[in-house]
Amino acid sequence: MSRGDELKELASDLSRAVEMARRVGLSTTVYLLSMALVEVKEAARAAAEGDDDGAA
Repeated sequence: MSRGDELKELASDLSRAVEMARRVGLSTTVYLLSMALVEVKEAARAAAEGDDDGAA
């Protein structure tokens, strides 16, 4: 599995965790997971472009 694929899978897992935290009312957790999701999506985009400089 490539780095890009692993990052996409992690982004998917984080998205599910954000939704679960939102459902149970954990606003701080939602915020933190959302920030992590942004970082992972940026790293996935950089990996897809072949640019590791932008990867987290």
